Amino acid sequence: MEKEIENNKNKLDTQDEILLAALKLFAEKGYFNTSLGDIAEAAGIKTTSGLYQCFKNKQAIAEALYANIIDSLSISIDDIRRRNAKPSEQLREVVGLLFRLTQEAPDVMQFLLVIKVREFLPEQKPFMETPPFIKIIKILQAGIKAEEIKNIEPILAYTFFFGIINQTLRMALTGSLPKDIDAYQSQVWLAAWSVICKK
Repeated sequence: MEKEIENNKNKLDTQDEILLAALKLFAEKGYFNTSLGDIAEAAGIKTTSGLYQCFKNKQAIAEALYANIIDSLSISIDDIRRRNAKPSEQLREVVGLLFRLTQEAPDVMQFLLVIKVREFLPEQKPFMETPPFIKIIKILQAGIKAEEIKNIEPILAYTFFFGIINQTLRMALTGSLPKDIDAYQSQVWLAAWSVICKK
C-alpha cells in the first residue's frame, strides 16, 4: 500500500515537472516548435518514453496545462469575489491578480494572452466560454446592477475594460514596455475603469 502511494506521488511529481517544462518551452519557442524530446530534456527525463507514462502525446500535455491554468484562475476569481463585496473592488483585484501573474508567472500569462491556444487545442472551449470568463461577466453584470458600471452589454463592458488591461499585459510580456509592469498598474486601472464606470 505504501509503495503504491509513493509510486502515485512520484508519478504526480513527474507530471508536474513535465507540465512546468512544457509551459516554459511553449512560452519561449511556441507549441509547434517544441518537441517531446525538448520537454523530456527540460523535465530531466532521460527518454521520451518516460513522458508516455504520464501523457499520451504533446497535445495531452497542452490540454492538461490549459485545464490547470483555467482551474487556478477560476479558483482565484472565486476567492476575490468572496473577499470583496463591491463589483468595482472585485474587478480591481482581478486586475491586480493579472498584473501579479504577469510579473511572477509570465509563462502562464503568455499561455493565456499571447499563444494562440485554439491552433493546437481546437477541441477546447474558447476562453470566452470558460469559468473564469463567465465569473468576470457576472462581476460586470453585478456592477451594472449596482450602478457602478454603465448600463451597456456586459460583453461590451468586458471588451472595453479588458481590452486595455490585456493589451498592456501583452506589451509587458513581449518586452515592449520600458518600465517594469508594476509601474503601470494604477494608470492602466484608471484608464480601463474610466471607460466603463458610471460617472
